[in-house]
Amino acid sequence: MHHVELLLDPDTDAAVRDQWRLLDEAGLPSQAQHRSTSNRPHVTLAMTKDWPVVGARQDVLAPLAVLPLPVRLGAPVVFGRDPYVLARLVVATGALLALHRDLVHRLPPLASDLLVPDRWTPHVTLGRRLAGGQVAEALALLAQAPEREAALDRARHWDSDARLDEPLDG
Repeated sequence: MHHVELLLDPDTDAAVRDQWRLLDEAGLPSQAQHRSTSNRPHVTLAMTKDWPVVGARQDVLAPLAVLPLPVRLGAPVVFGRDPYVLARLVVATGALLALHRDLVHRLPPLASDLLVPDRWTPHVTLGRRLAGGQVAEALALLAQAPEREAALDRARHWDSDARLDEPLDG
């Protein structure tokens, strides 16, 4: 699968990694447990089975030229059913929603309905596969981590099949 991901400014990246560590130290599922160098806090914009050929990428990725985008890293949010995904909401702005819509319309078809414009919930994942009984403990731990102003300052293409981490400059 081909993912287009927005990356956080360095201070916010460090703050999210602190939250990963806090969860991990409490024995809760956390992204800190994924040791790959490609694992980093991000907001997924799109996921597709196909990727544009080199000559077409400039036009397809043109919407990324608006980066950096100021955003607010908001409250914790829980997705799914047992097991759950724990994340921090990225408060959607008009500019972020426009970037998402423009990019998605230029890419090959999305591989997930959750990424379709008007259904997409921008977020940064903190932990996956939390059991129902772990959610309250995780939320209590995260109560110490305030909401914060942030910037989505760059993008990457992550090819999960080829394990390719490619910076995108729009």
